[in-house]
Amino acid sequence: MTILKLPGMIDAHVHMREPGGTHKEGVTSGTAAALAGGVIGILEMPNTNPATTDSQTFHYKHALYRSKSRCDFGLFLGSGGSNLAELDKLGGKVAGLKLYLDTTFGDLYMRDSSLLDRIWERWPGPGPICVHSESDRSLSLALALTARYDQKLHVCHVSTAAALGAILAAKDRGLAVTCEVTPHHLFLTSEDTARLGSLGMMKPPLASPVDRETLWQNLGHVDCLATDHAPHTLEEKAGIAPPPGVPGVETALVLLLNAVHQGKLDETRLIELTHTGPLRVFPITPPPESWVEADIDARHQLSARLLHTRCGWTPFEDVWVTGRILRTCIRGRIAFDQGTVCAAPGSGQDMVRQMRVGETRPDDQA
Repeated sequence: MTILKLPGMIDAHVHMREPGGTHKEGVTSGTAAALAGGVIGILEMPNTNPATTDSQTFHYKHALYRSKSRCDFGLFLGSGGSNLAELDKLGGKVAGLKLYLDTTFGDLYMRDSSLLDRIWERWPGPGPICVHSESDRSLSLALALTARYDQKLHVCHVSTAAALGAILAAKDRGLAVTCEVTPHHLFLTSEDTARLGSLGMMKPPLASPVDRETLWQNLGHVDCLATDHAPHTLEEKAGIAPPPGVPGVETALVLLLNAVHQGKLDETRLIELTHTGPLRVFPITPPPESWVEADIDARHQLSARLLHTRCGWTPFEDVWVTGRILRTCIRGRIAFDQGTVCAAPGSGQDMVRQMRVGETRPDDQA
């Protein structure tokens, strides 16, 4: 047994389905899965039911997390274009603003692109504008608006060589743009869809092996890895119109440890992708005295029966990996220990560095 101590993963893109979808997942079950996966903090997306788009829905969801989360957390604000006044009120309390520029699960799809100028002009930060973009058109539009209004842009779940190329070109031009990749786009491709069936349906969809290889080759230019943990039940996935999304918060770090074992990734880059990267992109502070211990020699098969997520399945079923999460510690207290979740619901705290509108973070003054 060889023990590796890591600072703990910050997963900057999760959907814990509460409120409105707790038959799929909930804050308590989802954050238990996070701890089992070596995750010490999560950033929750706004497309719940109701969506997090104003002060009422934000404070309601925040209260849920304060009472139920087992790990630290931050919330995103969403917009469909009709809540401009709320941007000023909540900008300093959230991890960022999430916009859905292409069709996705939920009701926050930005159908009126004429409102985007007003949103880009008005967003006060300090968190970035984060976009769900699956088309060249929507990504080009987001990059152009970012340049026009001198905003910070974060592109979620980049899956193709074309999208990554556009983002890297924008970085070269000096735009304040960052991006994330997901484990399923790094470890699966469109060739896996026949085997997985509807369990392999997600947005963006699984891309080609060439796209995946491009992600790996350019991983040094990617800012962070985020799971896009988006569980649905097996019954929903087996239905006539299965919803897109896969669970991932509990398997991401183990898959990355396996990549380290295979020589595809080094430990320094692993930490940058899962910990220091998210801290640079988002206005968050991780819990102090927090860390993860992993046995990097342990070889085992991933199995849904060992997972804590409520949905009870994984697209990585039966995959052999080398590396196992042994324990997760938050604020000096063991939160997960060799299969047992020890942290109580409500022990998690808000990671967002709350600010007054117009205030500048110390690291922005450098």
